[in-house]
Amino acid sequence: MRLATGAGYWSSGPPAGAIDSLLEAERLGYESFWTAEAYGSDALTPLAWWGASTSRIKLGTSIIQMSARTPSATAMAAITMDHLSEGRFILGLGVSGPQVVEGWYGEPYPKPLARTREYIGIVRSIIARDKPVEFHGEFYNLPYSGGTGLGKPLKSTVHPRRTDIPIYLGAEGPKNVALSAELCDGWLPLFFSPRPGSNGFYRDAMAEGFARPGARRGFDDFEVVCPITVVLGDDVERAADKVRPNLALYIGGMGARGQNFHFEVFARMGFEAECTTIQDLYLAGRKDEAAAAVTTEMVEAVALVGPRDKIRDDLAAWEESVVTTLLVSGPPSTLRLMAELCL
Repeated sequence: MRLATGAGYWSSGPPAGAIDSLLEAERLGYESFWTAEAYGSDALTPLAWWGASTSRIKLGTSIIQMSARTPSATAMAAITMDHLSEGRFILGLGVSGPQVVEGWYGEPYPKPLARTREYIGIVRSIIARDKPVEFHGEFYNLPYSGGTGLGKPLKSTVHPRRTDIPIYLGAEGPKNVALSAELCDGWLPLFFSPRPGSNGFYRDAMAEGFARPGARRGFDDFEVVCPITVVLGDDVERAADKVRPNLALYIGGMGARGQNFHFEVFARMGFEAECTTIQDLYLAGRKDEAAAAVTTEMVEAVALVGPRDKIRDDLAAWEESVVTTLLVSGPPSTLRLMAELCL
């Protein structure tokens, strides 16, 4: 099991201690460091700023939202970051949800799978730089049709350091997971449980993607980088209390009723009744009660909480799952704990 860490969304400003955690992770032998974006801080700028202080650890975006940038702009950023990092960049992409896509970026959300397929195809063509890029699909047209008529197919002025920069896809539903297995080099889940039923569900989705004509990879060389919260403490319930509010936020508030991908993930784990209660409370403005309704079993399904020996024992299920890298969140002491247990 490999390890990663990262910095999540900002609130009032840059998260305190991010550079210290990054440097400690590199010293400890962590595989990669990841940054995120939603509708505030972006993923690329902090990654370049903090990453400039490193020399070995891989640097990834988890995730760049596709509606925020044209495929060409994303490919330009990837080529630039790959040069600056001397070949350590991983391009993590994702669709996000309709509230962000339509509410923040003012872009249409329908047909996200088909849009993703076109987007990745264009990005790969630009990075390959083997010919001028021309693409005419349902969502993207290069050169643009119906304008001045002066547009023409172009190649990047910059020769890429690597002509095949790894692309990972953020995905939660089975169709999107299968798409990541077919088109990409890795999958970035948000919430994942190593329990047999859930792990088997996603293994089947990945297998479907790997079996498609033209699939790039298989189980042996495909990466799954999964975020995990680790809370060390003698009291399991108190440790779980630190995780409950975040799960309540995603299950109850990140998306609309009937259109919440995080709700669906936990429902597939067998917690649909609990999710309905959490969502009802959260949407009614009773956030503290919603957090209290997140059971310890739900927390333990996706996080590592409790005493050191319990965390060590619980890791066994993750090591047997499809996950290849755990993306650990927490202070440097947590990074050291996980390095001792895994590395």
